[in-house]
Amino acid sequence: MTTLTPAGPRRGVVAGRHPVAKLVAALLIALPLVVTIDPVSAGVALGLEVPLLFSAGLTARQFWLRTLPLWLAAPAAAVTIALYGQSSGRVLFEWLFVHVSEGSILLGLSAMLRVLAIGLPAVVLFVTVDPTDLADGLAQVLRLPARFVLGGLAGMRMLGLLVEDWRALALARRARGVADAGRIRRVAGMAFALLVLAIRRGSALATAMEARAFGAPGPRTWARPSRLGGADVLLMVLALAIPTIALAAAVVTGSFRPVFGGG
Repeated sequence: MTTLTPAGPRRGVVAGRHPVAKLVAALLIALPLVVTIDPVSAGVALGLEVPLLFSAGLTARQFWLRTLPLWLAAPAAAVTIALYGQSSGRVLFEWLFVHVSEGSILLGLSAMLRVLAIGLPAVVLFVTVDPTDLADGLAQVLRLPARFVLGGLAGMRMLGLLVEDWRALALARRARGVADAGRIRRVAGMAFALLVLAIRRGSALATAMEARAFGAPGPRTWARPSRLGGADVLLMVLALAIPTIALAAAVVTGSFRPVFGGG
């Protein structure tokens, strides 16, 4: 049985891999990297991730648009930690609550690299994941409860409607002439209306799914079998190798600094 892939054209080796393999790969990359806060392990991991990012099937424009929040958050975290983080080593600048030292700058650099090393693979791997394929994999490969998986899938499918509802609310308010003043008040009112619409739609959807026996106990069948292939296992092995090599490099260079327990 071949591995199911999201509909639509894809480029890149990683783009066609099983959604569960992508989920596990993202976790295998992220979890080992949170045990230390040093620039060497994060920098090595980020360098090893470059081939993975290039093979994810994204164009340059898609990549930068999808990962833009990370490129903004990482430097912001670095500056904040450099200014207000734990001071160590030679103090370079000090004013009121601001203490910039060699240690705080190094800590800020480590945080920036770690945000990118953990966040980039997670974002890029899930861009090409289809919600239905992910639900099939969660239920059939990871054996999660079908009721939970189908409920989550239904919710994910409804997310796109929120954008359309927001646009419809904005057009309706503008047609009534109440959208030209009081921006904060307008946004709050539209947010409350959107919440009411979401609750009503969710209740109707839950009733419809129960009527169609989506919550019935016992084993259920699936329209599309979902299984892991050899390429999916290889992706997970490579994902585990990235933090393993990165942490080993930090230990060898003597820069390994565990988050808990000093170092």
